[in-house]
Amino acid sequence: MQHQNLENPTSFMFVDEETTNIRQEIEKYLFHWKWFALGIIIALIGAFIYLRYTPNVYETSTTILIEDESSGGLPSELAVFEELGIGGNKKNIENEITILKSRNLLERVIKNLDFNVAYFKEGQVRSSEELASALPFKINFLKKDSIFYTQETEFKIEALSPTQFKLTPISTEHSKTYNFGDNIILDGIDFIVTPNSTSNNMDASHEYTVKIISLKKVTEGLRSAIQVNLLNKNATVLELKLQSTLKEKAQYILDELVRQYNEDAVEYKSLIGKNTNTFITERLELIKEDLMEVDKTAEIFKTTNKLSDIPTETGIVLETNSEVEKQIIDLNTQLKMVDFVQNLLASNTEALIPQNLGLNASDVSANSSKYNEMLLERTRIAKSSGKNNPVIINLDTQLEQIRGSISQSLDNLKTQLNIALKDAMVQEQRMSARITSVPKQEREYRDIQRQQQIIETLYLFLLQKREENAISLAVTVPNSKLIDKAESSTLPVSPKRKIIYLGALILGLIVPFAIVYIRNLLDNKIHTQKELEELVKAPFVGDVPITVKQDRMLNKDDRGSQAEAFRMLRTNLNFLLGNTGDEGQIIFVTSTIPGEGKTFISINLATVYAMTNKKVLLIGADIRKPKFIEYLNIETAKLGLTEYLADTTIEPQDIISHQKWGFDVIQSGTIPPNPAELLMNGRLDELLAYGKANYDFIIVDTAPINAVTDTMQIASKADLFLYVVRANYLDKRLLDIPKHIHNEKRVQNMALVMNGTDPKKGYGYGYGGYGYGEAEETKKPWWKFRS
Repeated sequence: MQHQNLENPTSFMFVDEETTNIRQEIEKYLFHWKWFALGIIIALIGAFIYLRYTPNVYETSTTILIEDESSGGLPSELAVFEELGIGGNKKNIENEITILKSRNLLERVIKNLDFNVAYFKEGQVRSSEELASALPFKINFLKKDSIFYTQETEFKIEALSPTQFKLTPISTEHSKTYNFGDNIILDGIDFIVTPNSTSNNMDASHEYTVKIISLKKVTEGLRSAIQVNLLNKNATVLELKLQSTLKEKAQYILDELVRQYNEDAVEYKSLIGKNTNTFITERLELIKEDLMEVDKTAEIFKTTNKLSDIPTETGIVLETNSEVEKQIIDLNTQLKMVDFVQNLLASNTEALIPQNLGLNASDVSANSSKYNEMLLERTRIAKSSGKNNPVIINLDTQLEQIRGSISQSLDNLKTQLNIALKDAMVQEQRMSARITSVPKQEREYRDIQRQQQIIETLYLFLLQKREENAISLAVTVPNSKLIDKAESSTLPVSPKRKIIYLGALILGLIVPFAIVYIRNLLDNKIHTQKELEELVKAPFVGDVPITVKQDRMLNKDDRGSQAEAFRMLRTNLNFLLGNTGDEGQIIFVTSTIPGEGKTFISINLATVYAMTNKKVLLIGADIRKPKFIEYLNIETAKLGLTEYLADTTIEPQDIISHQKWGFDVIQSGTIPPNPAELLMNGRLDELLAYGKANYDFIIVDTAPINAVTDTMQIASKADLFLYVVRANYLDKRLLDIPKHIHNEKRVQNMALVMNGTDPKKGYGYGYGGYGYGEAEETKKPWWKFRS
């Protein structure tokens, strides 16, 4: 038979390859839109449940102004006290932030508020924290000792009646009933449970959990939770923030923290004044005794010598000597104060040095003020750090240097005062020599009076300094000024509902997308015409969609998508076969593996040709595993193809049977032991020649190529080699077989047909995707992935 050049006629069946079809890729995922919808719904429901049972976290904040005393001196309204020695210390804002978050300060806050004990109200799903004041009962801890602040204990309380309750330790889960007011000892902690006076009756519908947590753990948790931020680098305003599920608890903590911080600051500032007051009070008691002793000596002197008044005639001489005596008195006072300060430095190396005692030495006053400021700063920093802190070591070194400088200055001052006193005594002696006419009693009395004036002057001086120091203590102000009281946010800062819902929406899309993507990535099946054409460059003549119809055979009145697909297949095959005159056309139908539907294609192809009043002969050449009888639902013939091939006496007319669908059939016959040899004995050529002479189309259902060699032995006898590929069934790797057959031109006029395509898939090519004809589709459960 002469085969026509099919290069040009078949060119229309090749589709230009595209690098990327974005719409096709999108439609692969849109095909599973129900899975995406289900994923979104489940994710949103999960987000709703998470938000429903996750406690809201609120942010509480307070703002304080740290007093800036870097300029030295007090605010303008207190500037009048500067001359009394009242001044401030320069503060580093970073140091204040460190102090606000120090362990010692936070421990005192927790102890004052009893927040190492937490109370939780048990709910159906989760428990919620409550304040102690909101509970229907009150727990009074009798001893808040080291055990109370280090022991961790947890127990549950459930009210049974207005007078009784049940207590269950979590560690033992052994419940015991108590009366309100009973003394209970649990894990070394002694406490009493009483009804809350603010509650009308006990709430017996809820169970409460009481957790006693170690002070160290609560402090560390609070220290990490509190945020202290400088609002403006050019200002000294600090904002304290704390996030908590309980608004009131966070407010109490921040307010107490600011209050305790100010109390500590006032205490630190008052150290100098308190030490000065103690020093002056002690000196006054000693001088008071000296003054009383001198007064008594003067009284005894006058009584013994019977003196009542000084003769007026000695007034002129004594007036000349008065200035000298005044100088001697002032010098002795200065020497006494120097001795007092030196004794203080020698007796207590860590004491603050009294200021403004009237010493006529500017270097001593300046060094004393600097020494006190530095000692106070060391004391404050030492509260929140160890002794090995480099700052503490540096301050100790500076304090020792300043202390030595003060001692040296006092020695120099004392030497100067002694020299000045000696000069004054010499001058006094000169004046005394001139008073030769003064009685001996008068001279003795003047000595006593001089001692009396010295002690009295010192006494009055110390009284004045004590009053000045009292004023300084009275005007001591705290370090900070409260700007905004602790307030909690109206809306929760966590969980963030919009973000969680958005995340759930994204997750609901990503999970189905990942499943579909991985499924497609691991899928080795052939699905679409485009995939088939990319691997095998043979002409593609059509695809046959799957259908819900139970009947595998077409009929004349069938207008469904499957029937139209076979009509389209018939048209394309006629175009490929062309017009060869009056001879019949032989069409071989085969596949790669069994189960791809080649028999189904063969039978229905014969049916659609018969519908056009063509004479069609259908031969069952798959003699190893025939399917004709099952598909056509007919009786097994006595004679078939194998009998014809084996017996030369049998004529073609003996094995041909006419069917109601309008075509003739040659059944496969009995399965032989040597099918390959039978097909090659020459009898098949005679049968095909008879068919070409008496029929328009001879359709031969052959064996799968990958299973046996039968088909390739007789492939040269076909006018058209129709290769069936089943969608969603055949492994892509097996397409190498038809690819090599076509590339190596082992058969002539090879064409491809795809069986079992999904009509609902719009992506890809092929007739089934257009949905032409009756609305037929495969009814699969919606939850199943469609290939």
